[in-house]
Amino acid sequence: MRKLILGLAITLDGYIEGPNGEFDWCFTDQDYGLNEFFTEIDAIFIGRKSYEIAQQFAESNSGEAIPGMPPLTEYVFSKTLKSVKNGAVLVAEDAMDEARKIKQQPGKDIWLYGGASLMEAMMKEGLVDELWLSVHPILLGAGRPLFPRSSSRTHLTLINSKSYSTGLVSLRYSVDKDEG
Repeated sequence: MRKLILGLAITLDGYIEGPNGEFDWCFTDQDYGLNEFFTEIDAIFIGRKSYEIAQQFAESNSGEAIPGMPPLTEYVFSKTLKSVKNGAVLVAEDAMDEARKIKQQPGKDIWLYGGASLMEAMMKEGLVDELWLSVHPILLGAGRPLFPRSSSRTHLTLINSKSYSTGLVSLRYSVDKDEG
């Protein structure tokens, strides 16, 4: 079965965006393992807000939502969108069941890109197999946290880590499914 990998940038104090939705704290001076990651995946799960932001970015950057990203099957999870770009797949109903079905299809792993509501729902449903976090050396003090408060624990096992001269630390964990 394909793995669903939650991969994103995060601040040292646990935020995925600033208080006004900003990402200006994210390093863009090198790829930080992204090109290697792209060889492992052939699909992306993305929520409506993240999809719309990516489309706006792509319009002003030669059609590239994420620089260097190869062609991927995009699954856009939204109950409000009526259509998505050509080649993307809109998942509007039974989102978690559909995600399970997609994970069972043949192919490479799947990148869970965002947004926060989609990530939270997929973590809660036990669909996320790995976390790949690019921890940036900044304390924002406020913003949108990656993980909301929860009454349950999720145990993780470190797969690998890498530090960069900029202070960014890349951490990759598997989600232990047999514990909760």
